[in-house]
Amino acid sequence: MLKGLYILNDFNLIYGSVHEEIGKYIDFYTEPQTKQSILQTPSILSEAEVIFSGWGCPLLDEKLLQYAPKLQAVFYGSGSVKGFVTDAFWEKNITLSSAYAANGLSVAEYTLSQILFSLKRGWSFVNYVKRNHKHLRKRDAHGVYGSTIGIISLGMIGRMVCEFLKHFDVRVIAYDPYVSQEDASKLQVELCSLEQIFQLGDVVSLHAPNLKETEGLITGSHFASMKHNATFINTARGHVVREHEMIEVLQQRQDIFALLDVTYPEPPVEGSPLYHLDNVILTPHIAGAMNRECQRMGKYMLDELLRYLNGEELHWGITREKVVNMA
Repeated sequence: MLKGLYILNDFNLIYGSVHEEIGKYIDFYTEPQTKQSILQTPSILSEAEVIFSGWGCPLLDEKLLQYAPKLQAVFYGSGSVKGFVTDAFWEKNITLSSAYAANGLSVAEYTLSQILFSLKRGWSFVNYVKRNHKHLRKRDAHGVYGSTIGIISLGMIGRMVCEFLKHFDVRVIAYDPYVSQEDASKLQVELCSLEQIFQLGDVVSLHAPNLKETEGLITGSHFASMKHNATFINTARGHVVREHEMIEVLQQRQDIFALLDVTYPEPPVEGSPLYHLDNVILTPHIAGAMNRECQRMGKYMLDELLRYLNGEELHWGITREKVVNMA
């Protein structure tokens, strides 16, 4: 039986429902550790052959890895691994798996909920009732049937959203310069230019990764071209949007809405118009896995462990090359 360690901020949050099952295959030779406890007593790593981690994983650099000569695999029950992997880590050929797909599923579920709510102009009506203390008699909304949904980037999350939308009577258009027409057809989406996404979409949902190439990708002119009563959703990264340009358009066009789960900076600076604009809904980065949803990430890592022990290919294995394109 391999010897293992838990190292993360909150052991129960991610592994609370699966740790007994994982314990059938891994000998955890000490209690769960945190980043702080490991950095204070790195010698605890000396027997570790596998590490189960999550938010709060320490930087696995050469200095720390010298205390873990037996380390074979790291199972990271959270999303992006960029915060802790190093060149020294890759040079040791340690197997790495991440529950980014489980976290991504939570984002896709949240996005679907906001797409459907936005097609009913839900947030607009909520704000009206609170502001005026009465109901609207005339309710002007697109509704779901026959509406057009624009998806920006067909990475893992964007594709999940497209799969969800197959169950609804909507037209899905997408912008992703790296996706072939064949792949788009499988997803039942029409490839369009970025400009067309904003011009045609009743709802536009952003899922682009935070790369140098995507910084400032969404401009004020995109927002200015949006259809009447259209909605923009950002669950990706705030840096992809030119925020000051977006704000200028939102101040001029009260009919369009922006649902922002992420901003740049995050949170917005004190006094930002985003806090008080009626056509902006700010949420504190809640699209990703929360509370019980985090247990799904632990379950993904249990499944990956079983594949690893059986010599099977990992479903969510991470390579140095893959990290470059992760959000």
